[in-house]
Amino acid sequence: MWLLAVSVLVGALRAGSAQLSLVGTGVIEKNDCNETVVLPCYVTNLKENNENLMLVTWKKQGDIIFSYHGGKKEFNINPSFSSARLLSQPDLIKGVASLVLSSAQATVGNYSCEVIESNSVGEIKMELRNSSGSWFLLVERAVIISLMSLLVVLCAAQLSVIGLKYEIESQRKVCSIVALVIFAVVAGVGAALFVQDGYTVQSQAGLGLTVIPAVILVPLQYVMFVIVFDSLPQATLALIGLKLLGYIIAVVGFALCVPACPQLHGSVLIAGLAIMAIASLLSLAYVFIMGSRMKDHPHPGKAVEEPLNDAKGVMLE
Repeated sequence: MWLLAVSVLVGALRAGSAQLSLVGTGVIEKNDCNETVVLPCYVTNLKENNENLMLVTWKKQGDIIFSYHGGKKEFNINPSFSSARLLSQPDLIKGVASLVLSSAQATVGNYSCEVIESNSVGEIKMELRNSSGSWFLLVERAVIISLMSLLVVLCAAQLSVIGLKYEIESQRKVCSIVALVIFAVVAGVGAALFVQDGYTVQSQAGLGLTVIPAVILVPLQYVMFVIVFDSLPQATLALIGLKLLGYIIAVVGFALCVPACPQLHGSVLIAGLAIMAIASLLSLAYVFIMGSRMKDHPHPGKAVEEPLNDAKGVMLE
C-alpha cells in the first residue's frame, strides 16, 4: 500500500515536470485605432531553449489558425488569418510565443496558445473583445461637418447679398461661384468619407478633403470685399486675417489628429473651423450693414468713372 502511494506521488511529480507554464492576458480588447492586435503568450519555464524542439499552435474556437514547427522551420497558416505571425521569432527560445494579427482579421472570440517543447506541453486561453474606442467621437464628427456646412452657407449668403446690391463683373462673378462650388463639392465628398467611423485611410482622407480646401475661402473673401470696396477698410483686412488665422489653426489641428488614435487634439481643429465661421458671419454682417449705408450713394469706383465718361462724351462732341 505504501509502495503504491509512493509510485503515484512520483508519477504526479514527473507529470508536473512535463507541464509548461504559460502566462498571458485573459481578456484582450481591440478598437478602431488598432492596426494590429497582439495575442500575448509567454512560456516561463522552458528547459531546452531550443527552437528545433518547439511547436507553437494557435487556435480560435478550437480550430487551428496558426502553427510553427521549429524543427522543420515550417509555418501552417489558415488563409482566413493570413496576417498571422509570431511577435518575435528570434525570441521564441526565450518563451515569447505571442501572435500578431491584423485588426481586420483579429475577429472577436476565444483563442488558445499551445506550446510544446520536447515532451513538455502547456496551454493558455484568452478572449478577444471589441472596445468602444474610435478616432473621433460622434459629436466631434457632427460638429466638424456642421461647421464646414455653415462656412459654405455663409459664403453663399455673402455672395448673394453682394450680387443683389452691386453690379459684379461677369468674370469675377463666375470665378467666385465656381470657387465656392468646387469647395462645396470637395468638402461634401470629404464629409461623406469622414462621417464613417474608424481609423482608416478613407476617414483620414475625408478629413483632409474637408479641411485643406477651405483655403479657397480666404482669397474668395478678399475678392468679395474688393467688389464692395475700392479701397479696403481696416475692418475688412482684419476679417480676412481672422479667417486666415482660423484656417491655420484648423490645419494644425488636422496635422495633430491624423497620426494619433484616439486623437487628443480634435478641439484645436474644431476651434480653427469655428474661428473661420465667426469671421464669415462677421463679414456677412459687415457687407450687409455697409451695403445698406452705401445704398443711396454711388459705388466709389462708379463715382469716379461717371464724370470721366461724361467728359469723354463732351470731348467727342
